[in-house]
Amino acid sequence: MTAPLPTQVDIAIVGGGMVGASLALALAATAKRVLLIEAHVPDSSDQPSFDDRTTALGNGSRRVFETLGVWPRLAAHATAVLEIRVSDAGHAGAARLHAAEQGLEALGYVVPNRQLGLALWQQLAAHPSIAIRNPARLSDLRLDVDRARLTINAASESIEARVVVAADGAQSRVRAAAGIGAEVEDYEQVAVVVHVATDLPSAGIAYERFTATGPLAVLPLTDGRYTVVWTLAPDRAREICALDDAAFSAALQLDFGWRIGRIAQVGARAAYPLRLSRAERMTGTRAVLVGNAAQALHPVAGQGFNLGLRDAALLAEILATAPDPGAPAVLETYERRRAADRRGMIGFTDGLVRLFGSDLPDVAVARNLSLALFDLAPGAKRALSRLSWGFGGDAPRLLRGLPVN
Repeated sequence: MTAPLPTQVDIAIVGGGMVGASLALALAATAKRVLLIEAHVPDSSDQPSFDDRTTALGNGSRRVFETLGVWPRLAAHATAVLEIRVSDAGHAGAARLHAAEQGLEALGYVVPNRQLGLALWQQLAAHPSIAIRNPARLSDLRLDVDRARLTINAASESIEARVVVAADGAQSRVRAAAGIGAEVEDYEQVAVVVHVATDLPSAGIAYERFTATGPLAVLPLTDGRYTVVWTLAPDRAREICALDDAAFSAALQLDFGWRIGRIAQVGARAAYPLRLSRAERMTGTRAVLVGNAAQALHPVAGQGFNLGLRDAALLAEILATAPDPGAPAVLETYERRRAADRRGMIGFTDGLVRLFGSDLPDVAVARNLSLALFDLAPGAKRALSRLSWGFGGDAPRLLRGLPVN
């Protein structure tokens, strides 16, 4: 990470979070000159991407990380999800999905973000061909027809790139500089995230319980604890986070029940507002979006990062062989090939939020009937178990276990 700063590169990636770092790794073995710019020190407590939250990795994402050589660094911290149990609070509808019934080793893996970030940046350190500036901030960006001009660290360093990649999150400065608007819909919900220990250690079972305030996900961790993502109205979230440990445990137990036993210990709580953000397009003049810069999803289905990783995987594949990686035709190819997966996953996630967030009697009856039918439909379960491989469109080479070029 101490390589001299190049003044000209093929690809400048702004944002070294989970998607940006993955993209840089995917490009490491190509002939492209790559610069990764990240504002935060990856192993510091102020890196917002690598906090105490967890990420649900699908089997497709595992395949990508295996191909990139990251999985051996992650495996010890990844909890295999062997079964998913879905229920609708106050109603009879319920469903179960078993990995073994689908012929899978696991339905997915729960990985702490901190460990995922560490693994990615350790792998980056093994590729000196990638130029890295960290910590460094983008202070200015000019996008011309033939190049992007980036200024970092308060005008002290200037770089020219054939294309700049926005991997800098839902509030992307690169997206704004490219003149790409974003539609933002506030779900008026807050996700309260906490780790809990119970008197029944986790055994690879994940729970998704839909309550009147929103979904309540309980996911297994490697040490026998669980991570909880509790969706609440903003006022209620503030009240809940202000409770002492005993009162918080009692409130969570009341909402979730006793499926994981008695809650014996709770960790620090953190709260995150939930919004759907959709960029109006994924490309601009010499600029292209990946991950949350392109779309930030509700965590209800745990698919936001998996979708962003597929963005990175396909973009790396397309840029790797392009003589001019920022040419309009190249970027248009990326947008076209990502359209079906992106549209399908956004619609699926948003639809779940609306379906299970409605308190209309007819909707409640319909969704509980749907859960019951899903539980009896092997074909539907098979399709859902393979969701992390994509929602349509082309499967990137990395997803098939192949290098990008």
